[in-house]
Amino acid sequence: MAVLDQLSSQQAMALENKYGAQNYHPLPVVLTRGEGVYVWDVEGKKYYDFLSAYSSLNQGHCHPKIVNALTEQAQRLTLTSRAFYNDMLGVYEKFATEFFGFDKLLPINSGAEAVETALKVCRKWAYEVKGIDINQAQIIVCENNFHGRTTTIISFSNDPVARKHFGPFTAGFIKIEYNNLEALEEILKSNPNVAGFLVEPIQGEAGVFVPSEGYLAKAKALCEKYNVLFIADEVQTGIARTGKLLAVDHENVKPDILILGKALSGGVYPVSAVLSSNEIMNVIRPGNHGSTFGGNPIAAAVAIAALEVVRDENLAENADYLGKLFRSELNKYIAESKLVNLVRGKGLLNAIIINDDEDSDTAWNICLKLRDNGLLAKPTHGNMIRFAPPLVMTEEQLLDCISIIIKSLKEFER
Repeated sequence: MAVLDQLSSQQAMALENKYGAQNYHPLPVVLTRGEGVYVWDVEGKKYYDFLSAYSSLNQGHCHPKIVNALTEQAQRLTLTSRAFYNDMLGVYEKFATEFFGFDKLLPINSGAEAVETALKVCRKWAYEVKGIDINQAQIIVCENNFHGRTTTIISFSNDPVARKHFGPFTAGFIKIEYNNLEALEEILKSNPNVAGFLVEPIQGEAGVFVPSEGYLAKAKALCEKYNVLFIADEVQTGIARTGKLLAVDHENVKPDILILGKALSGGVYPVSAVLSSNEIMNVIRPGNHGSTFGGNPIAAAVAIAALEVVRDENLAENADYLGKLFRSELNKYIAESKLVNLVRGKGLLNAIIINDDEDSDTAWNICLKLRDNGLLAKPTHGNMIRFAPPLVMTEEQLLDCISIIIKSLKEFER
């Protein structure tokens, strides 16, 4: 460890490039410590974290309550597998189902694994409850979605980088335009084999694309009309990120299946979950689905602490207030800017759209300048920059960050 502590940024990056698979293109900064809204690189420079590990760190870096839950549980019992009961899982399942208002929880580890689980639950419900013929169930998904990178999930992605040379792909999915209720109803009324509609309440990876007001509520009503499960992927948008506990709460929508991950653990340990009603979840019986680490005692303890922090520190309310302030201040700059077309988002999940094409490196270079000025963010889809700081941020800190962002952007104005 002493040797690793002495690594320079260049040495650390060189090690990853030589010994690690090149499945990511990180911003060139090597972090070694985090606290609250801040991170430090190995040379000691301090930054605002404006990505929050893709919204995993809503409660901030190394929140003491969450870290304590992890370390205390790790000293008692770490893993039993589901071959045996443990004294934390039931407590967590009761807490989380009551917290979100569902009957049952299926515990998993990663967001993509939770999406896969929801798809399996939906299909099994289709055959055993709805009565669709075996192997005929279809699930509707949206264009420009991001639900993970497993083989099944990329089967219904339209990202060529995620898909190229990974086929053959999994069948059983119908892709429609996001934010298009007419396209959704057309499929629902013409195809009796549709079992579910999988949707992100806000498309994060697509550049924080916020649907029209009423879209989610009307989509849920259509699903009810045609006896189709409304499946909300809230892995990124959930846990107070958008100014409500769940993004669907903005339209008072209750999903049939809810998918959670990322900030469910406060960013200290992989935890994800699928929540649903008794009627739907009861199709899963012993042997149908499982995970050695899913529902382990550490995950249970950490998730309870993470949710308590969200509740006790009023993080949804803070995200709502600061998000409105962020967009208001950025819009003042954008009104006079030729570089930035718009800012969009809800709560503290926002993105700016750079006036350039997706193949340009402008957004990447802006992120390098932001890094130089003490703030870390990352482009998505070439000409967009996502901004998602920890929800524990204060107004003073946010205003400081806004000044850094505007200062950095002005250096690229033509």
